[in-house]
Amino acid sequence: MSVDTQRETHSFQAEINQLLNLVINSLYSHKEIFLRELVSNASDALDKLRFRTITEPELLGGEPTLEIRIIPDAERGTVTIEDTGIGMTHDELVKNLGTIAHSGSREFLEQLTQRGQKDVNLIGQFGVGFYSAYLVADRVEVVSRAAGQDSKAWKWTSEAKGTFVVEPAEHTTRGTAVTLHLKADQKEFLDEWRLRSLITQYSDYVGHPIQLQVKKPSDVIDAKTGQKGTTTAFETVNKASALWQRPKSEVTDEQYQEFYKHLTHDFEPPLTWTHFRTDGNQQFTGLLFLPKRRPFDLDGTAKRRGVRLFVKRVFIMDDCEELLPPWLRFVRGVVDSDDLPLNVSRELLQDSAVVRSIRKHVVKKTLDLLEKLAKDKPEDYTALWKNFGSILKEGLASDGENKEKLGGLVRYESSREEGLTSLADYVSRMKEGQQAIYYVFGESRKALEGSPHLEALRKRGYEVLYLTDPVDEWAAQGLHEFHGKPLVSALQADLKLQESAEEKKEKEQRAEGLKSLTDHMKEVLKDAVREVRVSDRLTDSPVCLVLPEGGSPAFLERLLREHGRSMPRAQRILEVNPAHPVIEHLRKLHEKDSKSERVAEWIELLHDQALLTEGSALEDPNRFAKRMTALLTQVAAQAVEAPANGAPAASTPATEATSTPGSAAQA
Repeated sequence: MSVDTQRETHSFQAEINQLLNLVINSLYSHKEIFLRELVSNASDALDKLRFRTITEPELLGGEPTLEIRIIPDAERGTVTIEDTGIGMTHDELVKNLGTIAHSGSREFLEQLTQRGQKDVNLIGQFGVGFYSAYLVADRVEVVSRAAGQDSKAWKWTSEAKGTFVVEPAEHTTRGTAVTLHLKADQKEFLDEWRLRSLITQYSDYVGHPIQLQVKKPSDVIDAKTGQKGTTTAFETVNKASALWQRPKSEVTDEQYQEFYKHLTHDFEPPLTWTHFRTDGNQQFTGLLFLPKRRPFDLDGTAKRRGVRLFVKRVFIMDDCEELLPPWLRFVRGVVDSDDLPLNVSRELLQDSAVVRSIRKHVVKKTLDLLEKLAKDKPEDYTALWKNFGSILKEGLASDGENKEKLGGLVRYESSREEGLTSLADYVSRMKEGQQAIYYVFGESRKALEGSPHLEALRKRGYEVLYLTDPVDEWAAQGLHEFHGKPLVSALQADLKLQESAEEKKEKEQRAEGLKSLTDHMKEVLKDAVREVRVSDRLTDSPVCLVLPEGGSPAFLERLLREHGRSMPRAQRILEVNPAHPVIEHLRKLHEKDSKSERVAEWIELLHDQALLTEGSALEDPNRFAKRMTALLTQVAAQAVEAPANGAPAASTPATEATSTPGSAAQA
C-alpha cells in the first residue's frame, strides 16, 4: 500500500513516553500554559514561512495572510489552534512529534531525573512545548500541510498511550491545526472570556494577529424560538505589534515580564531588563533580559545563546551567536536592525561591519545593566553571580576589550569573612604597603583556608581571595591586574612581598645556613623538584611546594587530566621553613651523618606532605603509608618508654615531627 493511503501506527520514543506520563499525571496547577506554548509554536511556524518567502515567494501560493486562529467548540469539547505557517510534511510530523531529539524536551527530562518526579514546577519552568497540550487534553489531533504547490496534508493523532497514528488528511490551506479534545475537568478553556484573557496575558506581543472565534448576536430571527440567533466571527485579540518597537514609556513592567515568558518559556519573570534604541551610524532596537534562574539548555553541547535577530520586524533567526560573545550566552532578548538586508546569511553576519557594531553596543548595554544591578540591588546581583558567574568569568580570559568592566563585576569568596566580595572592595581594604591582590586557587574554601602558602600573608594581615571555580585560574591570569594592582597567586614562587634591608639580609643568612641541607634535599629528590630553597612565606609549616613562573596549580592539572587532556606534572620549587623544629633537627642530623638513610626518608616524607597540601596525588601512596607507619611506631615506642624510665623521652626529629604543627606526622 502506498504511503498516500496508508494509516500508520508508530511508537513514541521511550523518553517521550516518560515525558507524557509526567504531564498526564501531573498535579501542576498552571495548566493554562498549554495555550502559550501552542501559540508560540504557531508564531514560530509563521516566522519561518515569512523568512523563507524572502527568497521563495512562491511558498505563499496566493495566500499571503499570516495569522493564528483559536477556535473553541463547546459541542465537541475541543479547542483548535491553527496557523497559516510553514506546515509539516509526513516525515516531519513523525520526527518532530515522536522523537525527543526534535521535541526540545531532553533537558527537561535530565533536570527531572536530578530533582525527582515530584518537582512538577519544572513543567512551568521549562514549558515542555507541544506536549503541554496533554495537561488539558486526553486526545490531540494535528493536521498539517507543508507550504508548497505539491504538498499533501497529513493527520497526526495520539491519546498519549505509547503510540501515535499518522494518516492522509484534508486541509485546503498550508499550515498546521492542533485540536485538543479537552478532559472533562478542563472545559473552562472553551470559555471565550477565559481564552481572551490568556491570549492577552501570555501572547499579546506575538507579531502576528491572533484571531479568536467568538459568538455574536445575529439579525436573523430563529424560527423555533422567535428570538435573534447567534453567529460566529473572528476577532483579533492581541496587539500584534513588536513590543520592543514601542516607546518604553508605553510598556509596563508586567508587559515586559510577560513578553520575556513568551520569548523564553520561562515560568518566572526575569531578574531585570534593558530596552534601548540606537540612532547613530546603525539603527537598531534591543530588548535584553537577565534570567532569574539558569536555563536548562545553557550548558548543552550546542551552548545556545538567547538573542533573536529581526530585520525590520521580520524574524531572521534564533540564537544569533554573532550578536553576543559566548561569555554572555545566558542573556535572552531580541535585536531588530534597520540596516541589515532581509536575506542576511550566517556567512554575511560573520563578515559584517554592521553586525560588529551591533554586537559592541549589545555587549556594552548588557555590562551596563549588570553594573546597575550590582549597584542598586546587590542581593539580586549575588543571586545572578551564583548562577552565571562562571560564564561571565570566561570573558576575562577571552575578551581583552571588556576585561576592565568585567573585573568590576566579578565576585569571590575571601579570607576576610563569609560571603562574596568585589575586587573594588578588596582594594579599598588593602593594608598599607600591600602591593598586590592575593588569591589562592583550589578545590574548595575548606581545602584552601589552612593552606601553608597563606601563612606569611596571614601574618601580615593581608586578605586572600579563594578561587574555587575551574575557570578561575585562567580568568585571573586574563585579568592580570585591577585598578593598577597585580593579581598574584599565593601558590607562585614570587609573592611580591615588601622586604626591608634588614629582612632581606636575615633571609640571605638563613639561606646560607641551610645551604648544605637544601643542596642535599635536591640530591635526594632529584627531578621531583626544580629547586629547594629557604622560604619567606612559611611560619607554621615545615615545607611547601610553590609554582615557578608559568606553572599550573595542582587542582588545574588534575581537572585537565580528568577531561582527557595530557598534562605532565610541572616541576615545583620546594620551600623549607628554617625556623621550624623539624627542619632544624633535620639540619643537625644531616650535619652529623650526611649519608643517613633516615635523613633521606624524612626528606621524601616532607616532599610527600607538600604534595598532599597542594592537592597533588602521590606517585607511590603505599611507600608513603609504610614510612608513616614506621614513624608512628617509633614515636609510640618512645612514648611508652618515657614513663617507664621516669623521665620524658629524648627529643628526636621523629618526636618533634609529631608534635609540631604542620609536621609530616600530621599529614
